[in-house]
Amino acid sequence: MPSFVDRVVLHLAAGDGGHGCVSVHREKFKPLGGPDGGNGGRGGDIVLVVDPNTTTLLEYHRSPHRRAKNGAQGEGSHRDGANGEDIELKVPDGTVVSTRDGEVLVDLVGAGTRYVAAQGGHGGLGNAALASKRRRAPGFALLGEPGETKDVVLELKSVADIGLVGFPSAGKSSLIAAISAARPKIADYPFTTLTPNLGVVEAGDVRYTVADVPGLIEGASEGRGLGHAFLRHVERCKALVHVVDLATMEPGRDPLSDIDVIEAELEKHGGLEKRPRMVALNKIDVPEGRELADLVRPEIEARGWEVFPVSAATHEGLRELTYAMGSLVAAARAAAPPPEPTRLVLRPAAVDDSGFTVTDEGERYRIRGVKPERWIRQTDFTNDEAVGYLADRLARLGVEEALIAAGAQAGDEVVIGGEDAVVFDWEPSVSAGGEHLGPRGTDSRLS
Repeated sequence: MPSFVDRVVLHLAAGDGGHGCVSVHREKFKPLGGPDGGNGGRGGDIVLVVDPNTTTLLEYHRSPHRRAKNGAQGEGSHRDGANGEDIELKVPDGTVVSTRDGEVLVDLVGAGTRYVAAQGGHGGLGNAALASKRRRAPGFALLGEPGETKDVVLELKSVADIGLVGFPSAGKSSLIAAISAARPKIADYPFTTLTPNLGVVEAGDVRYTVADVPGLIEGASEGRGLGHAFLRHVERCKALVHVVDLATMEPGRDPLSDIDVIEAELEKHGGLEKRPRMVALNKIDVPEGRELADLVRPEIEARGWEVFPVSAATHEGLRELTYAMGSLVAAARAAAPPPEPTRLVLRPAAVDDSGFTVTDEGERYRIRGVKPERWIRQTDFTNDEAVGYLADRLARLGVEEALIAAGAQAGDEVVIGGEDAVVFDWEPSVSAGGEHLGPRGTDSRLS
């Protein structure tokens, strides 16, 4: 079982709304007590919350299926059902939420940021709430609306100020351990580091975080090695530091070619061209390491990058490196635009917005809209009075006039909704007019 996971697919199911209750008040000497059915409770939401203490998505790799509680059904004596309890899922800072098709839904950055990933269904109204002057004792109630079910992809992109890039065994983990309190696994064989490491560094008054990208080798952007799985973790970095191994014994490798290979992979990954660079020539404590650093330093500086010969083992040159990285971070923070205050944006519906659309599909007419589709889901089609009430609601919304304007004729097939659509033969005499009252649970227009 892995100990670090930075990409998972969550299967979410929000809670269903509770059904409304059909009840008539009964009390001695009060034969006409009236309806007293309560409303159903709202289904629970599934909310993603950024938690600074959460650093991996491992929990959701182990348990990808999450379901919120349903709302309780309404009861008699005007007792409303309880709302379903929301589920809060803690995610790391820097988590990107997207669909399976790659559409980004939200980028969760900042402690306490919340996002409702799946919304619970509305509770159905009881017959007490449906009573009117003409329909004094409704024999029906509205059903609870099903909660949202969806699959979302969580992808972690670490929030760090400085990103360390370089070949395996270049000393990135040793460098983080030397300049911060982080204690990553360190060994002298390739691919020791299997997860990105984060360390907090203090350089004077500047406090910043440093992250490394494990296993970055030639061809990483195309899936070779391990680096392709972790390149996303440097996308948020304000600057990149090349950690170059001065003591490698592999044939065909030297500091300049190592930098060129890593730069080529970063270019293929994209989006990192404008990040400031600097170079840390590591392992100058090794024989001939210092001489090699003096040899290649002028060529690297000719590219416009600062160069720092360092030793993670003896800590030589680390003070200068950390202060230089701190200067880059401070400059980037000063150049960043001030954060905009959160504003409440009101988007009122347009004056000519009817809340639904009617589309002529040739053999049928399709009605789409939030209200009519919700009303369909909340209607008990085994109860004629409930169906008549739905027809009255659609007529008041203007659906009948829109169907006539679209050219619909009596007997034409009409569909309301998308995947869970309801199909019926349209009869203007059914969907038009006021409420037709009769015995409870019936409607004369459907006889």
